[in-house]
Amino acid sequence: MSHTLTIEPTGDTVTVEDGQTILDACLRRGIWLPHACGHGLCGTCKVEVVDGTIDHGDASGFALMDFEREEGRTLACTATLCSDATIEADVEDEPDARRVPVRDTVGTVVRLDDLTHDVKGVVLELPGDGLDFQAGQYVNLTVPGVDGPRAFSLANPPSQRNRLELHVRRVPGGQATGYIHDTLRVGDRLTVTGPYGRFFVRTADPVPSIFLAGGTGLSSPKAMILDLLERGWEQPMVLIHGVRAERDLYDRPVFAALAARHPGLTYIPVLSEPQAGDDPDLATGFVHEVLQRHFGGMFAGRRAYLCGPPPMVEACIRTLMQGRLFERDIFTERFLTKGDGGEGRVRSPLFKRI
Repeated sequence: MSHTLTIEPTGDTVTVEDGQTILDACLRRGIWLPHACGHGLCGTCKVEVVDGTIDHGDASGFALMDFEREEGRTLACTATLCSDATIEADVEDEPDARRVPVRDTVGTVVRLDDLTHDVKGVVLELPGDGLDFQAGQYVNLTVPGVDGPRAFSLANPPSQRNRLELHVRRVPGGQATGYIHDTLRVGDRLTVTGPYGRFFVRTADPVPSIFLAGGTGLSSPKAMILDLLERGWEQPMVLIHGVRAERDLYDRPVFAALAARHPGLTYIPVLSEPQAGDDPDLATGFVHEVLQRHFGGMFAGRRAYLCGPPPMVEACIRTLMQGRLFERDIFTERFLTKGDGGEGRVRSPLFKRI
């Protein structure tokens, strides 16, 4: 049995199937609701139930406290409908956001590359119309023998919707990444679900862009930059990609060639722990340190996109804000593994986006 969900303040209506969560139903209609962990642990997807009856599902008592339940709040990622219902959600009007419904498809592995000693490049070919998405979004992969899907950012531009590129770092002890590195072969098929995420370039108000990436956080900026160049973007762009040592650096020739062809693109690879024999011409330090040196500590009039491990993202946010760039012009995608968990990870009370 299905029920009708109305989302305020937009007035959108969605059919929610029996047992389907509010979040899944909305995303599969291309209606974005704020969310993060997807497992009822972080509280990002908290909404207010204005009318109707819901089942809170597996919501954590930390992310959704008893008094909040009594006041009519719930978590969209775990809540299901027991009747027609109306919710009120914190949905921002983003002129550059496209409504792209989440869908399931099956991709065939057509290429596997050892990008570094612990990063595997995976290219999947999709049938039919492929997958529509915005540069910066991610997909969930269902990996054989692994409980639950795993999220990977798309590294190719949306123009290549039939050929998805993923960068997969081996996580010590990780079942999914271990399978991808050790067992996955060309010709294998994987279920792909997406696109997900609210990480995309804001182009309606063109300003110079800063892309800050750590490790395989390069995936989203790569897709974004390729997409912008394909569309004839004329504003300056700076990409700073941080890794530990030169052996961890990948796609350097790709970005060096792009920067040579496009004077508006500046590419800066950075080593935080350079080893003996590493290229002495490469910048050294942490991403936020190189960021500060390159711009002289002043970032006003630009827009920044950050993708990588939480410590890198947080250090860069502090540096940007100290240099007069504030929340409205800072966009982030933190990389968390399954081992990072989510219990107790709640949104900042001060910032809605970062």
